[in-house]
Amino acid sequence: MPGPFADTTGSVPTPPRTEAQSRQDMTTWGERYRANPGDPQAAIQYAQALRAVGQRAQAAAVLEQSAIRNPKDRAVLGAYGRALADNGSYQEALDVLARAHSQDQPDWRILSVQGAVLDQMGRHADAQRHYASALRLMPNEASVLSNLGLSYALSKDLPKAEATLRLAAQQPGAEPKVRQNLALVVGLQGRFPEAESIARGDLSAEEASANVAYLRQMLAQQKSWQGTRQGSPLAPSTGS
Repeated sequence: MPGPFADTTGSVPTPPRTEAQSRQDMTTWGERYRANPGDPQAAIQYAQALRAVGQRAQAAAVLEQSAIRNPKDRAVLGAYGRALADNGSYQEALDVLARAHSQDQPDWRILSVQGAVLDQMGRHADAQRHYASALRLMPNEASVLSNLGLSYALSKDLPKAEATLRLAAQQPGAEPKVRQNLALVVGLQGRFPEAESIARGDLSAEEASANVAYLRQMLAQQKSWQGTRQGSPLAPSTGS
C-alpha cells in the first residue's frame, strides 16, 4: 500500500480532477471512442479517464487496440507504454516506449518515462542515463529532476538525491509533489523536523505530520527503499 508521499507527475501543474469529473470524462470520451475506435485522441483521453478512476487494465486494453490501428502514432505509443508500466508490464512498456520516439527525434518526456520504468525494474544506472538525456533536451525540467532525485535515493545516494530534489523544487512550475519528494528524502536521512517543515509548505499541519509519522514507521520497519515496484513511496513517476 503506498504511503502518503506521492510521486511527481508531469511538468505543467494542472488542477486535480475530482472523481465525478473523471467519471464524466470517461463517459464523454468513451462515447467518442466507441463511435470511432480509430481516433487516437479519443483513445488517449478515454484511457486517461479510465486510469483516473482506477480501471488501469481497461485503459491498457483501449490503448493496445489504438496502437494496433495507429502503429506509428507516437502519442498513442507513449500513452500505451505508460499504461503498461502502470500494470507492472515493465519490459513490454520499454519495448513500446522505444517506438514512441527515435534518436533523430528524441522526446524528453518519453526518455523520462523510460527512466522511471527502468528504476522500477531496479536498473538505476540505466534509468539515470535516460534522465540525463532528457535533461540535455529540457534543462532543469522539474519533473525529470524529481525522478532523477528519487533514482539517486533508490541507489542509496541520499545526499545526491537531496541536492537534485532541491534543484527540482526551485524550478518555476514545480508541482507540490516535488517538494513532498524532497521532504521524504530529507526524512530518510533522519532529519524529521526539517522534513515536516518542507511538507508543511504545501500540506496542512495534520497532513505533514501524518507524512512524517508514516516515514518514521517505514524506517522503523526497515522498508525505506527496499523495492522499486509500483506503490513504493520512492517510485519515480511515469506521468499521466
